[in-house]
Amino acid sequence: MPDLDQDDKCRCGWCLGFDQYVQYHDQEWGVPVWEDKKQFEFLVLESAQAGLSWSTILKKRSGYHDAFAAFDYEKVARFSEDDVQNLLNNPGIVRNQLKIRAAINNARKFIEVQEAYGSFCHYIWGFVEGEPIQNQWKSLHEVPANSSISDRLAKDLKQKGFKFLGTTIIYAHMQATGLVNDHLVDCWRYEEVKKFTIKS
Repeated sequence: MPDLDQDDKCRCGWCLGFDQYVQYHDQEWGVPVWEDKKQFEFLVLESAQAGLSWSTILKKRSGYHDAFAAFDYEKVARFSEDDVQNLLNNPGIVRNQLKIRAAINNARKFIEVQEAYGSFCHYIWGFVEGEPIQNQWKSLHEVPANSSISDRLAKDLKQKGFKFLGTTIIYAHMQATGLVNDHLVDCWRYEEVKKFTIKS
């Protein structure tokens, strides 16, 4: 496999270090997500990241895929206490009881949001009026850890019963799922991400 972070493309500096990180940056990060299952996947992964690095979670992504029923939120919502104990013994994920229980709780709340809004995507994209925010950062120091929108969204999710999803985690979720384009302007992906068709 070629060493992707040694090619001649200009990238956001946070993704350099190992090929899986670069591939995530080049293929997924910032691309608008209009699929509920993918939204749920990132909610699980982002909440698992709390207090840890994203690279740590990325390396365990396949473990999370297997442990959480391929991110089928309906199946996760039905996880039992036995499932919780099995997850606590699973080395493929972060074995934090609060985070594990939060993921199961959030699957149940996720379904409630779907029932109330038609889809989770319809709900979450409403916070940016259905269109990605296109920022124009020139350096990583300019990229914020949260925003007024992530503040409102995190507060609303908390009121709906979601756990382990504060404003910083939610802003990271917004970045990952394309509600905001936070690629640096000199990154080769900045203009590429802007091209993605917005769902009408």
